[in-house]
Amino acid sequence: MSVKREFLGETKTGAPIYGYHLTNSSGMEVCVLNYGAAIRNIFVFDKNGEKKDVVLGYEDVSGYFDNDCFLGIVVGPSANRVANAAYSIDGKIFTMEKNDGPNNLHTDMENGFHKRIWEASETEDSVTFTLKAEDGDLGFSGNRVFTVTYTLSNDNALSLHYHATSDKKSLMNLTNHCYFNLGGHNSGSILDHVAQFNAEKTTPVREGLIPTGEIKSVEGTPLDFRQAKPIGKDINSDDEQIKIAGGFDHNFCVDGADGTRRIFATVTCPETGITMQCSTTLPAFQFYAGNFLKAEGGKEGAVYKERDGFCLETQIHPNAVNQKEFPDCIFGPEREYDTTTVYRFM
Repeated sequence: MSVKREFLGETKTGAPIYGYHLTNSSGMEVCVLNYGAAIRNIFVFDKNGEKKDVVLGYEDVSGYFDNDCFLGIVVGPSANRVANAAYSIDGKIFTMEKNDGPNNLHTDMENGFHKRIWEASETEDSVTFTLKAEDGDLGFSGNRVFTVTYTLSNDNALSLHYHATSDKKSLMNLTNHCYFNLGGHNSGSILDHVAQFNAEKTTPVREGLIPTGEIKSVEGTPLDFRQAKPIGKDINSDDEQIKIAGGFDHNFCVDGADGTRRIFATVTCPETGITMQCSTTLPAFQFYAGNFLKAEGGKEGAVYKERDGFCLETQIHPNAVNQKEFPDCIFGPEREYDTTTVYRFM
């Protein structure tokens, strides 16, 4: 196991950007950035022994300065959508940027955690990124300290451990927005990938992709991935939920979620034979099939197009802060934020 640091450039204000390369005994390699705590590369071997980079990212780190599609980065402090860009804690109203119609998406497009330098510390098999946010930063309450630790094991598992503390009650719902393509980042469509989810239920959405507050069975719908099927099989179905999202962009509830780590998804690329098994301690995940993905300046000159990558964003349910029936997403002095997500490659 080893971790090596590489200088990759500077921010617009001159702060250095580093890539941290984690390599295990089997030759799997992961590169993470101190900018946005982003996953830039995941190199794994396919069935023919050829090394493939299976995440979408930018060739030059300056690509992450815009990054409208959120390639690879940590979203925070609030991922996904909040209805009407507002919520309350103990009767106090907090407002957010209206950046997705009347709603909020991923906190702040220009000043969110994905556009910041995180402090880094290394061990022989991990990198921990730390970000401090003062009370009132982006309108959120509490003096907070966030950490994300990336650990690579010798069984080809990349672990993402999130931890946060706050001296006041505060909304916290972080995720990583990595786009995967198990055929290789520049191999085109992911519609032939075969996916299976341990998710019997989902949270239906209305216009704007805001959950209605219901939790419904996936049975008999295009969102039923309990039996393995190609991602492209039902992605253009004549179904209300599919039409609202323009394909798959929905929150799924992890079966049996109880705070312990549970396997929630397995995805395979038939062409390369690469399989990714995903597990998390969180109660839900957003499956996004890249319906509106569009990014130039990708690695090796790649131009990423719609449905060239998919996301499995582990999370607390979208808009949970405004839905009492959903899991609690308020953390503070008496409740620290602590979650783990693992992507294992086989």
